[in-house]
Order: sequence, then C-alpha cells, then structure tokens
Amino acid sequence: MNLLEQLFTTAFLVTFIRSVVPLLLTALGGLFSERSGVVNIALDGLIIFGALAGAVSTKLLEPSLGAAAPWVGWLAGMLVGGLIAWIHAVVSIKYRANQVISGTAINLLATGVPAVLLTALYGVSNESPKVENALPLWGIGDLKFSPPVYFAFLAVAAAWYVMYRTPYGLRLRATGEQPGAAASMGVNVRRMRYSAVILSGVLAGTAGVFLSIGNLDSYVRNISAGGGFIALAALIFGQWKPLGVLAATLLFGLLQAMSITLDGQNLLPSTLVQALPYLITIIALIFTGRSRAPKALGTPYDG
Repeated sequence: MNLLEQLFTTAFLVTFIRSVVPLLLTALGGLFSERSGVVNIALDGLIIFGALAGAVSTKLLEPSLGAAAPWVGWLAGMLVGGLIAWIHAVVSIKYRANQVISGTAINLLATGVPAVLLTALYGVSNESPKVENALPLWGIGDLKFSPPVYFAFLAVAAAWYVMYRTPYGLRLRATGEQPGAAASMGVNVRRMRYSAVILSGVLAGTAGVFLSIGNLDSYVRNISAGGGFIALAALIFGQWKPLGVLAATLLFGLLQAMSITLDGQNLLPSTLVQALPYLITIIALIFTGRSRAPKALGTPYDG
C-alpha cells in the first residue's frame, strides 16, 4: 500500500481527528487567556495535570461509581486544570509577576508532581493503572470517538459566539487591547482576566482528560508530548481568532497524523518523521509574518 492509499483510509481519518482534538481544546483555552491580556505558556502543564487528575480519579472511583466514574474523572480534570490555571492567574494578575516565568514554573511542576503522586499511590512513577471504565465511544462503524471530541468542535462555535456576539466577549477583547479604557467604562479588568485564565485551564484540562481516559485509558509520562506548545503556536498562527485556531490545529493535527502513519514506513528517517510536526510548526511560525497580538498581552494591569 503506497502513501496516498494510507492517507485516504478510515484509520487515518480517526488518527487525524484524535490528533486535532487536544490541540484544539488547548488552543481555545489559550485564546481566552491571551485575549484577556494574560500570556499562558503553562498550557502544556495544564494538559498534564488534567490528564493525571482524570485518570487517577476515575481509577479511584470505579469500585463505587462503575461506568459513571470517567464522567466524574472528566469533571476532576477540568477542575484541576482550572485550579492550576487559577494559581497562574493569582501570580500574574494579583502579584503582577512575570507571566512567562509563572507559566514555565507550572510546566516544571508538571514534570515532577505526577511522578511523586503516582509513586505514592501505585508504587510506579511513569504510568497509572489502566481504567476499566473509560469514556464511552460514540459514532458509526469505525468512526467512533469519546465525548471530548464532539465537545472540542462544539467549543469552536461556542468560542466564536462568545467572543463576537456577547457582552462578555466584547469586554474580554477590550481588556486585552486597552484595559485602562475598558476599566473607565466600568469593566472589572481583573475579574475578566481571572475568568479567562481559569477557563483556559478548564479547556486544557479537558484536553488532558481526552488523552488519558478518552484515548489511552491511563496516564503515562509525557502524555502531552509537547502538545501545549504546539497549541500555543497554533494560537499565534491562527491570529488569536477561533476560526483561525481551528484552521491551524487542523493543519498541525494533520502533520501529527501523517507522522504517526509514516513512522515505520522507511520512507524517511524515523527521527525526522517523529520530528515532522514540530519542524513544520516552527516553519509555520517563521512565515506567519507580523502577528497581531492583543496590545496588552503580557502587560500587568495596575489600575
């Protein structure tokens, strides 16, 4: 079977969609945070914490809740993602610390905390036990996906509507562009930024839940595989717009799916195939041109 035949199969389509979903959810989360003016480089760490919370809570609750456990695990992943994002918000908004350093600290915590927790619970540091009740698969034939997949694409429409058709979206965009002017019109800038950063954690946590109990049935070390940084690149490439983010994540998801399909085909060196999504991400950012970021992005509000 040649390459083109492999790319036009149901299996490839499934791989493509599953590659897109965590990037899309995470990038949408970053969209809200950065549109409010808060840089969120912690997206990768938020994915990891969400994945860990989803897998561990599902495993702990299975004996008592059975098939309902993964739904509670999803909620736990969202809550933990939101909680970690709230910490980033407090440091960045209340204490006006450097937002990049705060996000980097969360990413560093995400490399160590899971190993400590897994060792305490299960005696191993790299992987949690597989859950018996993962999130269900919905669909037709071979095109079956867990609920976060459908949630991700609905979230694009919801994000567009909220951003451009609601008072909240108008205030959010004003907060990221001219926080002083927004405050003079009665907008609580800090409250808007808190809500946006926490929402970014909820969405990134959902991305982690998809990876752990909606795809792999367990948490494994480095489960994000740098997806948070690719999502951040997709956010920039998509010009901080919901539909732009969708287009960018579809492109990067396609590259990831091709990387998975090409791996082991001996068409290209294995290392190059595995690095393909990351190389194309860097190239895409180089040729993005002058991205129009929110004017107040990364600037603490002193009012």
